[in-house]
Parts: sequence; C-alpha cells; structure tokens
Amino acid sequence: MRRESLPVAALQTWADLNGIDCSGVQVRQMPDQRGLGMVSTDEDTGKEPFLVSVPAHLSLTLDNVWIFAKSDEHLREVLEAVGEYSRTARGAILIFLLMQITHSAVAVSEKIGSSNPWTEYIKFLPSDVPLPTFWTEEERALLVGTSLGAAVDAKLKSLDREFTHLKESTASIGWCQKYWWSAGTGDLTSKDWKVVDAMYRSRALELPGTGHAMVPLIDMANHESGDHTVALYDTDSDGNSVLTLRDGKTLKANDEVTITYGDDKGACEMVFSYGFLEDSMASARELFLDLKIPDDDPLKLAKKTVLKSAPGFKLFEKDGSIDWVGDFVWLSCVNEEDGLDFRVLQTNDGEKELKVYWKDDELSDVATLQSLLEVDPVWDVYLLRAIATLQGRVEQQLLSLEKSSPSPTISELDVDKNVGQTIMRLRGLEEKMLLRAYQHFEAR
Repeated sequence: MRRESLPVAALQTWADLNGIDCSGVQVRQMPDQRGLGMVSTDEDTGKEPFLVSVPAHLSLTLDNVWIFAKSDEHLREVLEAVGEYSRTARGAILIFLLMQITHSAVAVSEKIGSSNPWTEYIKFLPSDVPLPTFWTEEERALLVGTSLGAAVDAKLKSLDREFTHLKESTASIGWCQKYWWSAGTGDLTSKDWKVVDAMYRSRALELPGTGHAMVPLIDMANHESGDHTVALYDTDSDGNSVLTLRDGKTLKANDEVTITYGDDKGACEMVFSYGFLEDSMASARELFLDLKIPDDDPLKLAKKTVLKSAPGFKLFEKDGSIDWVGDFVWLSCVNEEDGLDFRVLQTNDGEKELKVYWKDDELSDVATLQSLLEVDPVWDVYLLRAIATLQGRVEQQLLSLEKSSPSPTISELDVDKNVGQTIMRLRGLEEKMLLRAYQHFEAR
C-alpha cells in the first residue's frame, strides 16, 4: 500500500498538539546518511527533570492497542479475527500499525478505521527500513556461514506464515476483502507486513513496568553504547514515558541525544533488528548455532518434542573468555542406555502427554538435566560428549564461512555498499569468535 509522508519539520507541531513535552530537543535529519536523530537545541537542555515526556496513552503497548480498539470497530474486527495472535504485544502493535497505513492509504477512498495521534505520527517514520528482511537475494547470499543467515531465513518464513494467517482470518470481513485482498481493489501485500514488522523491531523499547512498546519521539533517538550513551528512557510514577539525561552528561546546542538499544546485544542481533553495526564494535559478543540430532538417534523425535528452547546453543563472551549455554546440547548427548527415557502418560482430562525421565526420575523441565548430569558418576563422559559436539559444530560453521567467502570482492558485486560493508564486518567478527571458541574447546 502507498504511504503518505510528512516532513520532519512538522513533527514539533504534532508533538505540541498531543501534549508531548520536548522543550530543548528537536528531531532532525542527521548528516552522513544517518537518517533522523534527536539533537539538543540550546545550552540549557538537560537542566529540566527530563528531556522528553510522552503521555502514557500515546505509548503503543498491548493494553493501549485494545483501548484504541474500543472506539475503532475496524481495528477491533481484525484484532478479534486473528485470535490469540493479537493478545501478544507484537501481534497487536503490528496490526495497529497496519491499520494506520490503511487509514491513510491514498488508494482508499472510504476511510477505514478511526483517526488517532498515531495515524499522523506514522507518516514521519522513514519509508525505508534497512533491515535484512528487505535485502536482495544477492545480499542475503553473503550471509551464508553467518548466524544471521539462518535467522533471516527463519524470520522471512515466519512473516509469510503470519501474513497468511492474517489473510485467512480476515478474508470474510467485507472491507478487508475489498481493500486488502481483492485482486481488483486490494492493495495489501506481504511487503506491507514486512514494513510494519521492521517498524516494530527497530523501534520497540522495553519500558520498565510496561514491557515492549513503541514510544513516539523517544523512538527517534539513535543508538550509542557504553559511555557514549547520552540519555536513558524510563517510566515515571504516572506511567508517562520519559527521556532523561544520564548522570554526569551535559549537552551543548546541536549535540546529538542518543540512547542505547542494548549494550550487551551481539553483532548478529544488532544487524537483524536495526540493520547496522557500531563502528566501535570489536567483537561479535554472542552468536547462536543450530544443532541437529543425528538421524540414527532412536530418541530423536521425542527429544525434539520435549524441548522448549531453540535446537542449538549460544556462544558468548564472559570475563574475557568464551562460554556457552544450551539445554539442547545435554539432551542430544545422552540416550536410553545412559538413563534417558520418555513415557506417554494420560492426563486427568484424557489428553496424552510426553514426559521425560532421567534414571526413573521425572524431569519437570529439560533445563534441569545438566545439573543431574553434573553429579552423575560418569559426568566426565557426558562433558566430553558435549565438548566434542560443540567443537564439531563450531568447526562446521568455520568451514561454511570459509567456503562462502565472497569472490569476486564486495565492490564488484551488485549489492548496496553499506549493506555489503555491514555483512563483511559481521563475517569477520563471527569468524574471530568462532576461532576463539574452537581453541577454547580444544583446550578442554
């Protein structure tokens, strides 16, 4: 669907009309193709208790979406049609954003949905969100061998499933059929769904006491980590979202006001959710590798069924060294002859449930298996199996990176320059971490 846009110069007027207090800061187009950002407008900025204060009802949260739906029958119809999906913050917010785009779509002559402050605010958001879900096939091909490659593939499949669910759930609603799905008059495409997903992923904040939310104006602040972070976001006693200057920080006119999107986030997650890597990032910090159970494992299907986490493990830095975590590794390293057992039991309501046992003791959670193995007389054997599994998977990933190294060089490929540089940095950071991990396991 086509989106209307508004110039950033009009954002202050929108903020004033909606009761947002942001005296002393302003959103501007930043230099060096950095998009929009927040800057200080005078020498007194930061002397007030807050830089920005956004009324509670303007933050886009799960509860507020359903409050908006009370006075918007079209929004309510869609939320109810998709069922449990709209009872999650992400699901409700994505549908809400899609409704704002629909309401303002040039091609829609009959207004759909009710106008609210977000109907105009969404017009200030960039039309292009440079996340990997929008990269070309040639650009995504450069991700082979990285942990991001599998994450992007899985995300694209997930978005397709969500879009199909939205279509199937709303196809019987008259206006949805006419303006979204009809071959002759419908304008909604899977790209529109990717757009609202990208808006949410790149702008959602974890608000204290609230959870995941999109907060207008505060979400215009760019990211800088560590000591370079200028401001912190929080929730005050009235539920308002506030942006305050960090202790010890001062601002001069035209200084940029930055927040942190998460200092501990790894390189893969930064590119996945925000589309960039900080210049100062010198380590991948963490990465997730999937893990497959061998086909000849007689308990393969049962192990996959009881596992609640993703089938794999996470490598991460800890105190200057490499460590790892992954319940799946321990489950994959033991079998029936060791004491692992699965039983199908019938619940009180007649349903059948698969239970996992270790030496006849039921495991309430697979995550407890490691602690039981640690006190087992043959713990050294289990640990050796785990280390061998981890080292083998790390070696496999290193070989994949090596074999997929771009040839010809990035400059000779038909890829966006910034995207290509980001991918090559990611490849280098992950290769460095994988080599350290391999050496760490070798030393064990």
